[in-house]
Amino acid sequence: MASRPYHFVSVAFIAWSLSACESLLPNAKQSSDLPWTTYQVGEQEFANIIPEKTTLADLHSRGINPKVSPNIALLNHADINRRLFASESSNSSLIPPKVRTCLAAHTACYAYEIEEKHLDKKRYGSFFKDFLNFERKVEITGWQFTALIIIQNDVVMYTLWSGKSNIQQLEDEKNPLGPLQGLGSSLIRH
Repeated sequence: MASRPYHFVSVAFIAWSLSACESLLPNAKQSSDLPWTTYQVGEQEFANIIPEKTTLADLHSRGINPKVSPNIALLNHADINRRLFASESSNSSLIPPKVRTCLAAHTACYAYEIEEKHLDKKRYGSFFKDFLNFERKVEITGWQFTALIIIQNDVVMYTLWSGKSNIQQLEDEKNPLGPLQGLGSSLIRH
């Protein structure tokens, strides 16, 4: 009869362990370090950049500076040209006149390209199926904001942005052979 309390404790411990297994699954976070903590903050900050009024000093005071802030690329006029004319069939008449004038100024024309994102990746489901590579489920949530700021003679001439304010993706990968799934192809290569 003395073993009965131990039996109950063992069953309770196993039940608790199995319920806590999902918390053993890894999680990941991917984000950049700009001052924009949310998509809405980035959108509002970008709306405050006014072509032909906002100066380079204004941008730098807002933390938009490729020399200081991460994830901001400095593009020269050739880089801008390549991005705007991705294919040879691109129609140059679709490019706004201010941008064409800026590109004609060559070295006086440059741009900042901003890529800001925040992604949370959370694995969920059965710890044992995930650990043994039978099934891996991942939920991805977050946001992404990309902007192009074209500058001529230290004044913003043109702005363009795109983004995803609400990223929600589910990945469900199944491997019927579990840990043996990739074994065949690795044996063939060696």
